[in-house]
This record gives sequence, structure tokens and C-alpha cells, in this order.
Amino acid sequence: MSNNVSFGAIDDLCVNTLRFLSVDAVEAANSGHPGMPMGDAPMAYVLWTRFLRFDPKDPKWFGRDRFILSAGHGSMLLYSLLHLTGFDMPLDQLKKFRQWGSHTPGHPEYDIERGIETTTGPLGQGFATGVGMAIAQRYLASLYNRPGYPLFDYNIYAVTSDGDMMEGVSNEAASIAGHLGLGSIVYLYSDNKITIEGPTGLSFTEDVGKRFEAMNWHVQAVDGNNLSAIARAIEAGKAERTRPSLIIARTNIGYGSPAKQDTAEAHGAPLGAGEVRRAKEALGWPLSPEFHIPQEAAEEFRKAASRGALLKKNWDALLKGYQQEHPEAAKGLVKAMEGMDSKALEDWEGVLPAFSPSDAPSATRSASGKVLNAVAKKMPHLVGGSADLGPSNNTALNGFDYFTATGAGRNIHFGVREHAMAAIMNGMAQSNVIVPFGGTFLVFSDYMRPAIRLAALMKLNVVYVFTHDSIGLGEDGPTHQPIEHIASLRAVPNLTVIRPADAVETAEAWRYALSRKQLSGPVALILTRQNVPVIDRQGRGAKGDLSRGAYIVSGSENADPSAGPDVIIMASGSEVHIALGATDALLKRGIKSRVVSMPSFEIFEAQDAGYKATVFPAHVKARMSIEAGTTMGWHKYVGSQGDTMGIDRFGASAPYKTLYERFGLTVEAAVERAAFLVSGKKDGLTVETTV
Repeated sequence: MSNNVSFGAIDDLCVNTLRFLSVDAVEAANSGHPGMPMGDAPMAYVLWTRFLRFDPKDPKWFGRDRFILSAGHGSMLLYSLLHLTGFDMPLDQLKKFRQWGSHTPGHPEYDIERGIETTTGPLGQGFATGVGMAIAQRYLASLYNRPGYPLFDYNIYAVTSDGDMMEGVSNEAASIAGHLGLGSIVYLYSDNKITIEGPTGLSFTEDVGKRFEAMNWHVQAVDGNNLSAIARAIEAGKAERTRPSLIIARTNIGYGSPAKQDTAEAHGAPLGAGEVRRAKEALGWPLSPEFHIPQEAAEEFRKAASRGALLKKNWDALLKGYQQEHPEAAKGLVKAMEGMDSKALEDWEGVLPAFSPSDAPSATRSASGKVLNAVAKKMPHLVGGSADLGPSNNTALNGFDYFTATGAGRNIHFGVREHAMAAIMNGMAQSNVIVPFGGTFLVFSDYMRPAIRLAALMKLNVVYVFTHDSIGLGEDGPTHQPIEHIASLRAVPNLTVIRPADAVETAEAWRYALSRKQLSGPVALILTRQNVPVIDRQGRGAKGDLSRGAYIVSGSENADPSAGPDVIIMASGSEVHIALGATDALLKRGIKSRVVSMPSFEIFEAQDAGYKATVFPAHVKARMSIEAGTTMGWHKYVGSQGDTMGIDRFGASAPYKTLYERFGLTVEAAVERAAFLVSGKKDGLTVETTV
């Protein structure tokens, strides 16, 4: 596709078609960003018609190249390309740009059936996601490619902007991409030197090319309006297989607009009817009809689709030959292409480590590491690592190699790059084969939040391993103690937060994260640093397990089930053990209590009303919750007359047992508060809650 690098009048016509489809859509919506599509149309056109491998009739084709519009505010450029090259993006959708129910929102949203590879808009996210796609490409190539059968040799292309280059996440991602020598990356940087506030020189004067060269990138500079120069640069970028490539294209925002080209006014608002007319006159474009597509341009764009269909046909033939010559590898590949390979886990009891109440107490982070390593032996597509906290997060897959510049192992050293790690995981997941996991301390989920939010928006199957989940962190103090973070993560739609109470629940948490029959969003595992015992569920008469989100783990009312409990004590994680201690002490005082382990609000909320009523019957006198973090969110379950035990202030530096005592998270405090709820009388206990 890339051998023909000559261009003529038909190509100029096609470029202007892209420009004015975008301009007309923005005008029709009276909202949007016309300047970027007008300036970047030339390089997008060259990439899509001369280089990009795609088949509009099979947008999920595994051998396709990946294209990311990291500068997502220019979304009309992408929608125009998709329409013109034959994807399921009819012209009517372009006319509904930014409108309710359309497939053309203000920023691209993951929609692989229509050719949109990932959600972008928050600048830098697309850049970093592409790095994850490149890691996935290399890993899959190492796993499945054989001599003569380069099934996974696709490239990752992106159009990025000055804003992308300023964002910290792109620098984190560029650093690791250069370190790993991800040669499948070819990024086009639209250097138009304009931001919303004015010229980039107001805040951005570094030499971007030298910065990227220092990070082991292959860097070129071209005129962004010279089609031949752009083609030669992309060709050279593709040939550079040991380093990622950055093509710095000097572009003009709002190209062709007499009054607004090269100004901030072209960025984020319609040109206006008068200026649209002047721009069309300047570039020789008919003033009417709107959304005009010359027949010659339509035919030229369709040629790219035809070439892609042929490439897809050749790839299918390659796969067929691969299946004949390498049947065992092909069996695993075909299964992976059909969906998550967690289906291989037919006998979880035979795969997962067993945990017993007779075991010595252990941290749930430790149990997680044991489960992860057991499952990894059955799941070759489980790939991940930690943001420089592997020994603390217990995320290393023992016996497997690390991902390096010369190898594609299953363990990844993400470095101290939490934000990039999360975005990279998104790109890995969008291979639709790899299940990525990434670990760090829970408090550093703050650094990951933009990418976590996008994973949830796209419902990607990624697993976050967040350890050191509370003031149980101890002496490192309030900077590292995640008081508000669990509640913050629970607030994210489509994100399932699971805080297991012991090793048994930890295994069940991993079972949930990896065994879902369909993608439903990312999972965050919230794990302890301190040791906790394994609960004697059989001895306590537990009813249910983590798969319901909340369940009765113990109940002193079991001797007389018809009467029900006087008080329900609900808790998550390590605080379940405080609740269990309290229920034993309360029974001695004649107060019947039920302990509900509530590891996941989200899973519980998905249960039917009948089950919820069995866990939280309406006739109970009192309810209270215990969690070593902010009480926000628990009020829904304890009710207006209930009590919440937690920490609604920042922590302190001290041994963790001292912290639990000083913050009133003890069995004694729980007993006093539960007794007061039931009887209205305190038993004389005094709890110090200040430091």
C-alpha cells in the first residue's frame, strides 16, 4: 500500500473533502473543534489511504493496524475518515455530530464495530493507550508468530497534538515506550503551535524532538501540508523497528480560513457562516450543498477499503496455513480470538490455592500473589506488573520472563509511572486477547484515575491490584494512607471495587475478576498490608460468598433465626474481623448480632431484591458499618438511624495497631456503639478518637 507515494489533484480534492465535512458538521452542531481537522487532514489522508491496514467489513480483524486520534477534540476528522472509507458511519451520523443518540459524540468513544479503537479526548490518554497496544502486539507476536507466519505484525498509529505533548501521562508513556523499543509505534505530532489560550510559546518552548530523541525515539520533522514528505516520513517510521517513531508535522490550525488560520479562534468553536464561506472560496470548494462529497473523492477513498479487504483476505489465508502447520499454537490462538481464555479454568478448585482457618494469618496482598501465580499457569494471556512496587504488591509471575527491549515476557516493570501504567493497561486490554493487571499502593490510584475512568467508560477488562489499603499501612503516615480512596473508586460507574476480608475472599475476588462471561468493566482489588486470619465460615454458619457482593458471614441470631438479629454489623476487608469480635462479645451481653461481609457494593447492587432482603431484613433494630476509611457511601446501608465507624479525617504516622486503637476501630468500640444503637445506653467505655 505504501509504495505509491506520488500525489496529484485528486488527493488535494480528498483532503479538502475531509476538511469541509468536518467544518460543515461543526457548523451544523454549532459546537466543536474545526481547526484541528482542517490542519491535520493532509497527514490523516496520507496515513489512511496509503498505509493504514483496515477492512471496514471486518473492523475487529486481528491483523489490522490500530489508529488513535489522541487529539480527540478533532473527532470530526475521524468520523469523516470512517464514513469515506466505508465503515458503518453513514453521512446521517456526521450530520448528527454531538447530538443525543448519535454515534458521533464530541470526542471519540470506543466503538470497534464502527472503527473507533479507543476513547480519547483527555489529552495524553490516546498517546499512552497506544503504548499499551504496542506492548500487546509484541507479546502476541512472541506467543504466536512463527517463521513465515507473521500474524501479529501490525502497527500503532496516532495523531497527537501540542496538548498531548504537554500532558504528563504522555511523557511517562513515551519514556517506557522508548525504553522498551516499541518499534510498532508511529505517531504523527501535529505541531500547529496553538492552544486555547493562544500560541504554545506562552507556556511550551522546549525542543520536543530532542526530548523524544533522549527517550530513544526515532524523530523526523516534515511540512504537514506536503503529502509526499508525510508519506516518506511514515515509510521511514515503519522501517524503524527497534524504536518508536515520532513524526513532527508543522501544521496550520484552521488551514484555509482567511481570518482564523493559525489562531486560537480556530480551535474550539465553529468558524461562523461568513468565515466558512470565505474558507470554501479560498480553497475552491463549492458553497453548497453542505456535506458535499465529490464523486471522484468518494471513489478514491473507497480504494483504500478495497486494498484493506485484500490484505484481510491474505491474512485469513495466512491463518489457515498457520492452523495446518502449527495446530497446537493455532488452537490456543483461535480460542483467544473468540474471547477471554479464562474459559480454560474449568476446575477452579484444582487451580486456586486452598485457604483454611487453620492457616497462619496473612495479608490479603500475599494471598492475592498466590492466587495470581496459580491462575497465571492456566492463562497465558494474563500479563502485567507493578509501578515499581512488585515486591509489595505481590504481582510478579514467578517463573515467567520480564518484558524488555529484546524480549516479550509476561511480567512488566512499569517503573514509577502509575498514570501511564493504567493507560497502557487500557491499550493492552483493547487487544481483546490480553487481560492486563497492574499494581500499586491504593493511595496512588489518584495518579491513575483519568485512565481508570476511561477503562470504566469503555468497560475494559483490566484488573487493578491496590495494596496497603488503609491506616493499616502504619508508620508511612497520612501521605500514604488512603482514607478517601475506596469511596472515590466506588463512585466510578462500571468499576467493580472488591475489598476482601481474608484469603478466601481474595481468591473469590480473582475468580470474579477473571471468570466473567462478558466484559463489564474493570475490577479494583483492595488489599491489606497487615495480616488477617482466615474466617471459620463453616463454624460461624456463613450463608453465601463474595459472588453476591455482600453475605452473612456470621450471626449469633442463628440459634433463633425466626427472631432475627438485634443489630447488623457490616464491614469490608480487615474490619470484618473487628465485626466478628464484636458479635461474640455482644452475645455475652444478650445482644444478638449479624455480621455481613460486604466486599463489593457494586456486585451486591446487582443482586435481586429478594436476596438483598435476606441479608438486610427490614425488621432489624439497628445497623452499623465498620471500614477504615471515610464513611461516605455506607449511609445507604445503615440507614438514617444507623451508625458508621470509619475515619473522616486524614491518618497519622504510628504502628498500625496503635492507629486502629486511637481512631476507635476496635472490638471494644464496636461493642459500645452497637449496644448503644440497640438499647440507647452506653456501657461506660471510653474510646479515644483523636491523635
